[in-house]
Amino acid sequence: RVEHPAGGYKKLFETVEELASPVTAHVTGRIPTWLRGSLLRCGPGLFEVGAEPFYHLFDGQALLHKFDFKEGHVTYHRRFVRTDAYVRAMTEKRIVITEFGTYAYPDPCKNIFSRFFSYFKGVEVTDNALVNVYPVGEDYYACTETNFITKINPDTLETIKQVDLCKYVSVNGATAHPHVENDGTVYNIGNCFGKNFSLAYNIIRIPPLQADKEDPMTKSEVVVQFPCSDRFKPSYVHSFGLTSNYIVFVETPVKINLLKFLSSWSLWGANYMDCFESNETMGVWLHVAEKKKGRLLNIKYRTSAFNLFHHINTYEDNGFLIVDLCTWKGFEFVYNYLYLANLRANWDEVKRQAEKAPQPEARRYVLPLHIDKADTGKNLVTLPYTTATATLRSDETIWLEPEVIFSGPRHAFEFPQINYKKYGGKPYTYTYGLGLNHFVPDRLCKLNVKTKETWVWQEPDSYPSEPIFVPHPDALEEDDGVVLSIVISPGAGPKPAYLLILNAKDMSEVARAEVEVNIPVTFHGLFKKA
Repeated sequence: RVEHPAGGYKKLFETVEELASPVTAHVTGRIPTWLRGSLLRCGPGLFEVGAEPFYHLFDGQALLHKFDFKEGHVTYHRRFVRTDAYVRAMTEKRIVITEFGTYAYPDPCKNIFSRFFSYFKGVEVTDNALVNVYPVGEDYYACTETNFITKINPDTLETIKQVDLCKYVSVNGATAHPHVENDGTVYNIGNCFGKNFSLAYNIIRIPPLQADKEDPMTKSEVVVQFPCSDRFKPSYVHSFGLTSNYIVFVETPVKINLLKFLSSWSLWGANYMDCFESNETMGVWLHVAEKKKGRLLNIKYRTSAFNLFHHINTYEDNGFLIVDLCTWKGFEFVYNYLYLANLRANWDEVKRQAEKAPQPEARRYVLPLHIDKADTGKNLVTLPYTTATATLRSDETIWLEPEVIFSGPRHAFEFPQINYKKYGGKPYTYTYGLGLNHFVPDRLCKLNVKTKETWVWQEPDSYPSEPIFVPHPDALEEDDGVVLSIVISPGAGPKPAYLLILNAKDMSEVARAEVEVNIPVTFHGLFKKA
């Protein structure tokens, strides 16, 4: 087990300046000649406005990063996304929009009357697009999890415009983890108001760019609606599963209290985090729908409580759905442990906090699609290669027990990536993840989901980001390609950060491209081929 007493990880949560123009990175090793394009990633880059701090990991203002690869040369560029939240903070020199874990106080310059009236205006929802970037048609959007996404220019990193999803389709927000199919179709999920005032979850589909070159957003539609376990309290949803024929939605016990969410936050200085609560009795409910027909399967899958942020992959096999997940055991919300004060603490304190938090585990669940009442009391899983079970109970629910595919005490396999273009929604063997050691990202890990064999890249006092797999253009095997990650190494030597290129076969280093500036934490991103 690696320790971090020097606390270099604190540099992940330090404000940086954007760049006026791209800087050249210093390459050691050899960049593969076939690697041409850009790695685009999002994360927070401004952790305070003047003297006012942001409190939570998901509050810092969105910074868009780009590493460009061309003929073995690498450049690095970054720009703040010009969201309303950022522009207004810069203009007024204070936090103007309430973020995930930071309440924005009312304008001190307003008089008591205008302040009184602003209590009734409701919440101004943040557009701080710090989580991910994804393509829609020929456009690229930076996003968070609200109804606002931000169109950006992937070449210059300039902000083009804010887009309100509510204008196009019936959702109150959408996740930062859409599925993008090879033809360009985008699927996403978001909370919505369903029939007779009760809550539900809508799956939305945005079609690929058509010959008429119209913005595909204008053609968005709801494909299917999943019911909610509690009509007034939707679950927090961060991602979902998709195969060629099915959509899988995992409903966890982390709930949004709508009464709190819709009440006047300014009356009690609230933020988004204050609106979460846990349902301690429901466990986890899984829902399946047929993708093409938009039809809900009337099968009630149940299992014990966990938090879920990231689906690894989902596929169909002989009448079963295999659902691979990065889970955190229990119903307490993991985000409670991601306040910046926790993450910036000294190593012993970081460890102490993580001991109390839900424990991470990568799991495989197997969902039978064809149910025969005659099998009550039996395990319905007949696949030879898994120990996961699904037991039909007399109340017609199906109780699931997982197969554990990765587990280490307070060592998470998280931010999972796969060879998505070829193996997303299909049977697969490998996933690449970021290893969190008591929430500190300190290694990159490749996992064989069939044999549970692992390969690890790790260096002392080095803090990597989510690994992104880029396939070799002439790949014959699933893991022919490279893995890209942004690493900061604050202690070691003159260069504070670098882009790391690993051979995906064995996680050995191929090359690195060092820059002279610190790079704060990034969450998600993509490789855009040239």
